[in-house]
Amino acid sequence: MADQITMADVKQALLEGSGVQDGVDLDRDLLGSSFRELGYDSLAVLETGLRLGRDNSIKIDDEVFTDLETPQQLLDAVNLALAGRKVAS
Repeated sequence: MADQITMADVKQALLEGSGVQDGVDLDRDLLGSSFRELGYDSLAVLETGLRLGRDNSIKIDDEVFTDLETPQQLLDAVNLALAGRKVAS
């Protein structure tokens, strides 16, 4: 369990859960792109967020992931949940 995740953790969860489309370089494109530009739909974002929650032993409500548009927003949402867990412990 981490106190915080990194963009590398988001990338790994995306790769493990949904793979990557041809022509997309997550090392280069992840920070400056939307999920749509990267070829990920809302289901892929949900799966990635839930995977990150499981990997870090936190429960995150599915609704948190509904309107996320970028990997940075996903990173921030998971880290916010992790911070809440730390405060609640």
